[in-house]
Amino acid sequence: MTDTAAPSAFAIPDLVQQLADRLLARKLIFATAESCTGGWIAQSLTALAGSSNWFDTGFVTYSNEAKQRLLNVPAALFDFEGPGAVSEATVLAMTQGALDNSRANVAVAVSGIAGPDGGTLDKPVGTVWIAWQWEDKALARCFQFSGDREAVRLATVVAALEGSLALVS
Repeated sequence: MTDTAAPSAFAIPDLVQQLADRLLARKLIFATAESCTGGWIAQSLTALAGSSNWFDTGFVTYSNEAKQRLLNVPAALFDFEGPGAVSEATVLAMTQGALDNSRANVAVAVSGIAGPDGGTLDKPVGTVWIAWQWEDKALARCFQFSGDREAVRLATVVAALEGSLALVS
């Protein structure tokens, strides 16, 4: 897990512009699969004029059922003995589902516990898994963000954008 300092929302437009430039230069199309951010990543991307040239779709799959229905995340991941919604396996399945159900070839997925409730000893509030996938190249990383619900969600958006930028560099 990585603990990071609280980012600023002012970083988001610059990250989005950099990501847009790289996606356009490589003729790539992007999709998002979001849980704890509730569409904030997609909203940030589409705030940039011309985003329809490189952004295809955003899936907001807050419930486990929506993850299964819209992104084909295996139900077994949510079983009592499974890793759960906030896990590497789930976010990797979410990126694959986003790619399979869109015309995108690059995707980011996030699932976490933004709080103030819902944390456990194994997965405290602020635990967020993020996955990035560019066609067959996929990676996931666990973060432990601090702060209130808004701070955790903001940090997740920034980390998702930074990782997306690194993936297509």
